[in-house]
Amino acid sequence: MTAIAPVAVTGIACRFPGAPDAAAFWKLLVEGRHGTTEVPSDRWTSADWAGGSESSRQPSRFGGFITGHGEFDHSFFGISPAEASEMDVQQRLILEMSWHAIEDAGIDPTSLAGSNTGVFVGMMSSDWTSMAMSSPAEMTPHRGTGGGYCMAANRVSYHLDLHGPSMTVDTACSSSLVAVHQAVNAIRIGDVDTAIVAGANMMLSPALSVFYAESGLASTDGRCKPFSSRADGIGRGEGIGVVVLQRETDDIARSGMSYARVLSSAVNHDGRSNGISAPSMWSQIDVLESAYSRASLVASDVDFVEGHGTGTVLGDMIESRALGKVHGVDRAQPCLLGSVKGNVGHLEGAAGIAGFIKAALSVKKRVFPPSLFADPENNSLGLGEKGLQLNASVARLPRRSLVGGISSFGMGGTNAHVVIGSPSESRSPSRLSGTSVITVSAVDESALATNAIELADFVADISADRFNQVAYSTNMVKSGLRSRLAVVADSAAEASAALRRAAVERSASDVERGRAPAPAFLFTGQGSQYPAMGSALARQCPAYAERLLEVLDAVPAELRSDLEKVLFLEDSADLVRRAAVAQPALFAVQHALAAAFLDVGVRPSAVLGHSLGEFAAAVAAGVHSMPEALALVCARGRAMDSASPAGGMLSVRADAETIASRVDLDATLCIAVMNGPRNTVLAGEAAALERAERALDEFSPKRQRVTHAFHSPAMEPAASAFRAEVGFGMSAGDATMGFYSTLRGHRIDGRDISLDYWSEQMVRPVRFLAAFEALADDARPTHLIEIGPHAVLTTLARDIGTSGADCLVPIAGPASVGSEFAQVLATLYTAGADIVWPALYEPQHRTIRRLPGYRFDHDRHRLASKPALRLRSSMPAAESGLESPAVGAESSGLTAGRSSYAAAEAASGEVDFDLETSICTAIAQLGGFDMAEFTRESRLRDDLGFDSIMAVRLGDRVNEILAPCPPIAVVDLADNLDTVGSLVDFAHQHAQQHVRTPILEGAN
Repeated sequence: MTAIAPVAVTGIACRFPGAPDAAAFWKLLVEGRHGTTEVPSDRWTSADWAGGSESSRQPSRFGGFITGHGEFDHSFFGISPAEASEMDVQQRLILEMSWHAIEDAGIDPTSLAGSNTGVFVGMMSSDWTSMAMSSPAEMTPHRGTGGGYCMAANRVSYHLDLHGPSMTVDTACSSSLVAVHQAVNAIRIGDVDTAIVAGANMMLSPALSVFYAESGLASTDGRCKPFSSRADGIGRGEGIGVVVLQRETDDIARSGMSYARVLSSAVNHDGRSNGISAPSMWSQIDVLESAYSRASLVASDVDFVEGHGTGTVLGDMIESRALGKVHGVDRAQPCLLGSVKGNVGHLEGAAGIAGFIKAALSVKKRVFPPSLFADPENNSLGLGEKGLQLNASVARLPRRSLVGGISSFGMGGTNAHVVIGSPSESRSPSRLSGTSVITVSAVDESALATNAIELADFVADISADRFNQVAYSTNMVKSGLRSRLAVVADSAAEASAALRRAAVERSASDVERGRAPAPAFLFTGQGSQYPAMGSALARQCPAYAERLLEVLDAVPAELRSDLEKVLFLEDSADLVRRAAVAQPALFAVQHALAAAFLDVGVRPSAVLGHSLGEFAAAVAAGVHSMPEALALVCARGRAMDSASPAGGMLSVRADAETIASRVDLDATLCIAVMNGPRNTVLAGEAAALERAERALDEFSPKRQRVTHAFHSPAMEPAASAFRAEVGFGMSAGDATMGFYSTLRGHRIDGRDISLDYWSEQMVRPVRFLAAFEALADDARPTHLIEIGPHAVLTTLARDIGTSGADCLVPIAGPASVGSEFAQVLATLYTAGADIVWPALYEPQHRTIRRLPGYRFDHDRHRLASKPALRLRSSMPAAESGLESPAVGAESSGLTAGRSSYAAAEAASGEVDFDLETSICTAIAQLGGFDMAEFTRESRLRDDLGFDSIMAVRLGDRVNEILAPCPPIAVVDLADNLDTVGSLVDFAHQHAQQHVRTPILEGAN
């Protein structure tokens, strides 16, 4: 049979008894410990099952329990406290663990939105649902959606916006391994590219414990002892396990992120055997052989089997016989056998995923942990004769490619076996070089500070050769949430310290997110050049270096050597002064810089170029191609060099009107540049400049170090030479963004740019002031980014007034160290821009490393672990500890303590109550919020969890508040349920239309 293409296990997250995460779980396994404890006080007491027959067997006082199961970061998932408190605990834990597993796979969970990712959950029971649904009189809309097995998978698909199959599988104890099988098949047939597979089990009720005791299946001490001579039954356990499966690709193999490969899987049923609750040896044999055959393996290829291993006499006997029938073959070493149930108990619906995670970690680490309680072994099973060895200690696995099997058998007859193998790995080496940006994001500022500190602790221990890869990993995994910060660093120590500082500064400030960044590019003109300009950035930023090389490859051969000297060598001062070299060099820097920003996802809303800078601006705006603009610049530089030196330029701290009133402007002296309200440059003949300098002495005139009277009629010979040399048909496309011309002083269309335009630009004034003011008024940029080798235009913009736009400089002149570009990206990302990070890194740095999972804010979001129902009618709610979590708003009527709209109108003919507070009170009551937990800017659906059910209920409340106004139609209300503020404003407008003299305090 042809081998089936493997599937990679790329992400793992879990919470098991005695192990709050995957690292703790592995440590528990290799140290041979268990997580069994007495039944916690928040679960049940013996009184909860009192009243049975005298012959009833008492369930054990022990089991495998997790801690903190009642905690949930509801705001992270946009769920209201009221809804979260009426959700099955398993749903809440699966949501959080799925997020961690996806992050562990090196994937930003937000990046999966809209994808065909599938969710497959294994569950065999829900104590929460059984308890919550037992009283029809106490049913609520959220209790209905809070229960139900299907919702365990659907919650994940909904909150992550996943469009692949979403299902919950119930085959009893084999549920979660069958879910693995379903996910693997979905990947192989092309239904999904990525699958999230979970298994869940929570013990909130003693019901199943009583069932096991009554059936004679329960262990007396609450512990499973798989294949042991002391095995006496099932010890129950609970927990959540989640794995991420992906079709194995070369990229996954190279990344080293795969824990293991799923080679094959098989599922079958016992059929009509010797009892619906008894296992069938023959079906277990069939499922093993089918799985090995599908992987083109024989039993002797298998290094270990993670058995079902319940620790019941019958179950262990049948399973060992089935394994022996398959594995009792000639082989150099016996097949190791173990079961995780000795460590964490029988997790029922989550048992298969627990064994799967143990096996995947074993393959990755080449260690098979001991099977707890294996000593003394049950010799009556004859494992040695069956080619098996019960693993009683830590076993080092061979350095070759490994194969392991995982079995899971369900009460009722559904059997599953999955075969896994060693991951394909060829991780690329890393070197410490280049500046990196470390990103972290969260749902709000408090969580951001917490997660920044968590990341700082992690980064502090990173080795130098991995630092860039870890930084890249934060960009790819930790960057998709609303509240963000980024730090720029060259080392792990620097990054850790910067993260700590940023966390303190952000947590102590009131950070407000405005509109998404809308940057404008300002392209610097001639005069900003210097030797080796941009060379530091070329060493630090691959995107810039690659784009610079594109320009160098396009220049005429005779010019390339001079350009390389100007761009990379400090001793190129003579060349830098030559227009024929300096102008193409400036264009090269500007084009490479603008293109690098585009490569990382920073697209301007508008561009403005100062004189020479307009050529690169035209390329960025799509008006010219780079080679065509470069040819124009080269011709322009040669034309200017060929012109005889004549005249000069004079800067004056005054506006053009003041200057015109003090000096005569004629053919010998003209306004050449208008850079600001008090920043004007004159150009003209030497004698005229001397007269102007004396006449304008009070305005700090200053001679410019130039060889020509640029942007004056004196440049007409150069313009003529330029037109004559170009002599080719120019093409100009429509601008793809706002192009603000410093020749015209306003926005122009790309089709308006012609050879005549470029020729005229050489002899006419630069109207930077007018062009910039037009750009600021029209485009309203949030950021002004200097596209050039020096902070020139951003300085001018500050003098004019930026209207709140931040000025960013990616190359800071001769003192630039190369990290300024990364700092600009960090600033834009923090403000809300989505950066395409790979272009910032060398290829060897574009490798994902595992990072700590998101730190959920459980301190602020502790919720009830069970539904607000009494287990026994004789037990007061206060004694059971199951009261519903209190809400912050008044628990009495909606308008308690304040006038209703109708009463206010009847009393005075005008509205004098606080509409905003009334609506916010309704929101708080329905959602279970404290009034301080939301603001006018809070989004009703995404932040406060107002789904369609809650929206309808809120609409009813709003109409009650506004009565006797005509009710707002549901469709109209739905259109205005964006933020709290938009709802209040809409209600206010509706009220104004129906009240003669409305005075709605606090509604605006």
